[in-house]
Amino acid sequence: MAVLRDASRDVNLRRLDRERVLRIRSGDRAPLRNLLLFLLLAGPGILVMVGDNDAGGVITYATTGARYGIGFFVPFLLLMIPVAYVVQEMTVRLGAVSQKGHAELIFDRFGRFWGIFSMTDLVLGNCLTLVTEFIGMAAGLSVFGVGLRTAVLTSALLVAALVSVQRYVTAERVTLVFAAVNLVFIPLAILAHPAPGQVAAALVRWTLPGGFTPSVLFLIIANVGTTIAPWMLFYQQGAVVDKGLTPRDIRHGQTDTLIGSLIMGVVAVAIVVLTGTLMFPRHIDVSNLSQAHWAQTLAPYLGPVADRLFGLGLFEAGLVAAITISLSSAWAVGEVSGRRHSLNASLRQAPLFYGIYVGSIAAAAAVVLIPGAPLQLITLTVQVIATLLMPPALTFLLLLANDPEIMGEHRNRLGANLFTGGIVALILTLSTLYGIVTVFPHALGG
Repeated sequence: MAVLRDASRDVNLRRLDRERVLRIRSGDRAPLRNLLLFLLLAGPGILVMVGDNDAGGVITYATTGARYGIGFFVPFLLLMIPVAYVVQEMTVRLGAVSQKGHAELIFDRFGRFWGIFSMTDLVLGNCLTLVTEFIGMAAGLSVFGVGLRTAVLTSALLVAALVSVQRYVTAERVTLVFAAVNLVFIPLAILAHPAPGQVAAALVRWTLPGGFTPSVLFLIIANVGTTIAPWMLFYQQGAVVDKGLTPRDIRHGQTDTLIGSLIMGVVAVAIVVLTGTLMFPRHIDVSNLSQAHWAQTLAPYLGPVADRLFGLGLFEAGLVAAITISLSSAWAVGEVSGRRHSLNASLRQAPLFYGIYVGSIAAAAAVVLIPGAPLQLITLTVQVIATLLMPPALTFLLLLANDPEIMGEHRNRLGANLFTGGIVALILTLSTLYGIVTVFPHALGG
């Protein structure tokens, strides 16, 4: 009898969540009902976008502003907000309609080879990205005087402990509390006292000092990679399924994703404005600046409290991203293997799911503790790798979102197809240009 109760645990918990949604949906007072529904159904979209502003992303944005100011990258990052929304909104519809994760759908529709290919592609990319999250968490804690080994081990235990609740809703709400700290970069940008006229001018002029060079294209690709990444597709669709969203909930899922996209974009712009205002005019060399030294470098210009706020934000960025990225790996492996893969399942019910989650965390933490590991190079390079992996991921996403057997009336419209096709073309163009200017540095006048 105990085994039967355990076997149905995840199903019963999801049913209870759906009953709560139905009770609110059938209640009176429409405005309050809609607000309560949103608060209950929101989560996956905000978390995937805040997780996207990860530790590597924070340093990528900070490096971008310090090297090239705000003239080009502020409007560029604002332009990436609709890009992120359009891509992630498709995962909401896919998950709600199919009730299957992204890897599972690829496996079902395109066969075993492509299912395993997409899962392997994701997990390998995630392992590299997770390393950067632990670098960031350790760098953030170093501001408070915590040593590397202690910081890494503490971070690993904290990330691993989250899934001990074995309840999706609880894990999601706890992570949302952590995610709120991501907003700390907005007051930091305000404390830098940027000139409003210069920020406004950046939106229309798109000026780029020095022209297009290999280093500029590297950062452009890195910024794209930290705005949209393969793990985001797998995480949000897996979260939508684990949360139990249905086609009736798609509108709330879209609103959740839109809010998350806006938060992601505003925070990214704030970081670029912060370093673009304080460091770019002073020509501060950040080429050899490790994550641990960013807060110290900014402190003389912002005051003694600012370095701690930056360190706290960096720690949070790594923490939320480590949670979401590890979950995307665990969901994908569980989906392709046909094993249980839910945060509502017990450890006995889903040992592979929890094993992948904890194992990926342990592996990433171990790499950071290797003496002499090229941590700074890994941080920026991972964002570029994420961009290069996006075209095949987006191709699968488009094919699934247009499949009438899966999506029915919820399949993609022409506008979404054209927009996402344009994103694929943009990434391929940037990758090609980066290769050209790397081999022929003066080919584009740089």
